[in-house]
Amino acid sequence: MRHLVRYGADASFTDGSPGFAEWSVVDEQTPGAVHTGFTVAQLQPGAEIPARVHSFEECDFGISGEVVLQTPEGATLIRPGDYGLIPVGVPHSWRNESAEPARWARMLAPQPRATHDGDRLGVPPLRRDTPAPVNPRDPRIRRYGHIEPANMLAENQSQQNLAVSASMRTALLVYSGITVKMMVDTDLGAQLTTMFMVRYAPDGVAGPHDHPFEETYMFLEGRAEGVFDGKRYELGPGDVAWAGVGCVHSFRNLGSGELRWLETQAPQPPARHSYRFARDWDYLRGELENG
Repeated sequence: MRHLVRYGADASFTDGSPGFAEWSVVDEQTPGAVHTGFTVAQLQPGAEIPARVHSFEECDFGISGEVVLQTPEGATLIRPGDYGLIPVGVPHSWRNESAEPARWARMLAPQPRATHDGDRLGVPPLRRDTPAPVNPRDPRIRRYGHIEPANMLAENQSQQNLAVSASMRTALLVYSGITVKMMVDTDLGAQLTTMFMVRYAPDGVAGPHDHPFEETYMFLEGRAEGVFDGKRYELGPGDVAWAGVGCVHSFRNLGSGELRWLETQAPQPPARHSYRFARDWDYLRGELENG
């Protein structure tokens, strides 16, 4: 089977360092997964994750609460809607200075290996800087950003409403009732993975297709029908699905409101042929059969 569906209601968090727990959704135990590690992390008030480096790339997205990400460059406060990149080999630590638990999604690529100590190494403690909130308007910001549901609306793409000034690289992609907004990619320095937000209008549909890379989908709002290699699932907030290379999948919005999810890809898509739509090849087959 080249896909996985995990429901948020069945989430199982495993304790790590004191006050830290993690729901490992996609890992070495997922058949066919070799590029993707996807987890949901949770850190209790006053708890910390000690400084470390890792040999994989990490993308993070704030779900609830607030957590401090410390690197040698400074401390950044990650709140809901904030996202960021931790490149390979960058020392970092996490701490929760608030009164509420913090939860965030983590995309890890290539997939961490248990036989290599999770591809992580502890390093000496980092200094504790005063955390600054993510400010995507600041041109000095290199590895962080912020996204709100309103940022996914085409009518909100006027210059004064944008978190980052518009360009061809930051533009909103709209097609077939679907809106896509890139978050983590080469612009932020990512080399091994991407992270972006997807919105479906009530009539939004993506027909059957597959990719030469792995994808993960964390559903945030609305109800979706996802079909993976012919098997149908209904998915909603907190649920996570994964599609491996060659898994034919499709989506449609099951509700009358909008549908929204966080999506990741690993490795990064090629410049061409990143989508293989069944309808295009079915069309060619019919043309050839008809002479």
